[in-house]
Amino acid sequence: MKKIITISREFGAYGGTIGLAVAERLGYEFYNKEIILRAAQHSNIDVESLQKWDEKVPMNFGFAQSLFDFYNKPLNEKLFSAQKKVIRDIGEKGRCVIVGRNANAILREYDNALHVFVHAEPYFRMMHLKEKMPDSSETKIVERMRAVDKTRRKYCSYYTNTEFGVADFYDICLCSSTLGVDTCVDIICELAEK
Repeated sequence: MKKIITISREFGAYGGTIGLAVAERLGYEFYNKEIILRAAQHSNIDVESLQKWDEKVPMNFGFAQSLFDFYNKPLNEKLFSAQKKVIRDIGEKGRCVIVGRNANAILREYDNALHVFVHAEPYFRMMHLKEKMPDSSETKIVERMRAVDKTRRKYCSYYTNTEFGVADFYDICLCSSTLGVDTCVDIICELAEK
């Protein structure tokens, strides 16, 4: 039985919804953005800064950067280190579903883990996000989808030397727009229970 399930997802593909349903069905703990808040408790970074730098790649050092700042770890790198420690601690305990935060790469050496990527057709994602962002136009929602996915790709590549959404880095990739949320949950639970 798989005791760790990580779910990476495209923005709007129901990855969080699927992860929560899997955790509830299996009786596992569910973790997503609260990992950031837990990381704050284990570091000297304030929560507001953690949220600001969440899943962001460090800016390149410019000529204006002071030598002192150059030798201090940038805030977002401290955040990633803190999140990595929290994710490993959660993985050690097992019986968990972790959504996002590059948990698949952080926990890749764990034998009892199932790493899932959830994606969906753009129109399906846009319609889902329209429910969550009713005041936004379809154009704005599509722009937001592209921006979030681009940020996730860069963050994944920078910190883990893997590629976001590329099947080589997951055990299974599921298309929620084709399979449906319930079927995705069924598949993940069935694989986890084997």
